[in-house]
Amino acid sequence: MAGCLLLLPCGVADGMALATLPAATLEAARGCSHFLAENARTARAFLKEVSHPRPLQSLQIVEIGPAPEAASVDDWLQPLAAGHDLAVVAEAGCPGVADPGALIAARAHERGFAVRPLVGPSAILLALMAGGGNGQRFRFVGYLPQDSAGRALRLRELEAAARMGETQLFIETPYRNDRLFDALLATCAPATRMSVAVALTAPDEFIATRSIAQWRSAARPMLTKRPAVFSLLPPQR
Repeated sequence: MAGCLLLLPCGVADGMALATLPAATLEAARGCSHFLAENARTARAFLKEVSHPRPLQSLQIVEIGPAPEAASVDDWLQPLAAGHDLAVVAEAGCPGVADPGALIAARAHERGFAVRPLVGPSAILLALMAGGGNGQRFRFVGYLPQDSAGRALRLRELEAAARMGETQLFIETPYRNDRLFDALLATCAPATRMSVAVALTAPDEFIATRSIAQWRSAARPMLTKRPAVFSLLPPQR
């Protein structure tokens, strides 16, 4: 009997797995011995945090990196063919949602293996829930261009889409958050609504939605080296 591919959330903030993951997800993590991890060190820390009953060195943890190679997927799925469950663990949040996992899930479906998504936090959905934007029409666009001109052009496109009623969500590498925040304040119109969600689920979580004009006069949020989700929201009706 073939095993099941588990898409295993590991929490969004460090050290918060027990507080944010439901019992069934924790039970699945503790019952699995084969893992595909975006980052093996992070995965080991997570499994230690949730008190995996087996010695960590006895677990099979294969590091797949942030951009898994398609040519390696069949080898990675071998435990399923041998009857073992296999869990995909992202570095934070939910596998396959702005994190590795989709390619592996797609190949598992092609080969006839069962795929089971487990419940856990996604920073993107938490930011959407808390921002006060349109939860019926939204788009996650990932990372924006790094060059100033390209980033400004993209921000204007996203701002126009938000005006038409579609919430636009995006992220940046944490050490570049301040640069993106400055670009948003410099590029977007004063009336445009922007939500900033920082360190979601952590004790020092920060979430605020303001117009660009209000952001320009407000105290600057602590963004440096902290994971954040930015959103441009439709106008209030």
